[in-house]
Amino acid sequence: MLADLELLVKMQGLDIRANQLRREIALLPKEIAEIEKALVAHGRKLDADRALLASNQRERKQKDLEIKTQQAKTSKLRDQMAAAKTNEQFRAFQNEIDFCDAEIRKCEDRIVELMELSEPLTVNVKSAEVALAQEKSVVDQQKAVAQERTAADRKALDEIMTERTSLAASVTKPVLNTFERLSKKNPGNAISDATKGRCTSCHLEIRPQLFQDLRRGDKLFSCENCGRILLYNPPVAVEPANGGPVAYTASGARVDMS
Repeated sequence: MLADLELLVKMQGLDIRANQLRREIALLPKEIAEIEKALVAHGRKLDADRALLASNQRERKQKDLEIKTQQAKTSKLRDQMAAAKTNEQFRAFQNEIDFCDAEIRKCEDRIVELMELSEPLTVNVKSAEVALAQEKSVVDQQKAVAQERTAADRKALDEIMTERTSLAASVTKPVLNTFERLSKKNPGNAISDATKGRCTSCHLEIRPQLFQDLRRGDKLFSCENCGRILLYNPPVAVEPANGGPVAYTASGARVDMS
């Protein structure tokens, strides 16, 4: 295999891995958003329960205040009733007192209702607070794992790009320019295998003469249809170490011939 082509094959392998890492890194914000989604929903439910409980407590305080107001009014009316000079005045004061007493009973009944409603609300809020704290701990751990994985991906990507830059420095400039142009158009697929006489990218059958030239391996050739750099990479038979038939491609990939 030509030295330039061998380097390009390695670069393409690095590009494929780099693209995988970039996709993983790009998915991190979405992954964290999904992790936090349930936590946010549960937090909103807890806030709603807290709001209901707070509203319940405010209304109970308001009813307590109304009871005190009606009791003070009743006390004043009783003092005035004691000074009544006619039966009509006495009955009028009594009617006012009865009305105040009725309002007090309404408030007391409502307070009992509110107390009955507050009990399950209080239980729900306390249990939800415990569950949310536990869930937040799990979510924080999941986020930490995702962030650690992304940090590792970024480090691996930096190492890959450093290695790629080193390889690119050894490639003939015109060949490198062609490869880079094709890589932008076809990420991770600038080089197409044509070992079996067909471009594996666009599936065009290679002309016999072009295929013969390609097999000589002394020059770079491009697919006449898609423009990708063609690779002729047949298995290379080697002496088996344990008596079994084994071969390796020109790029070093092992092929089991059994």
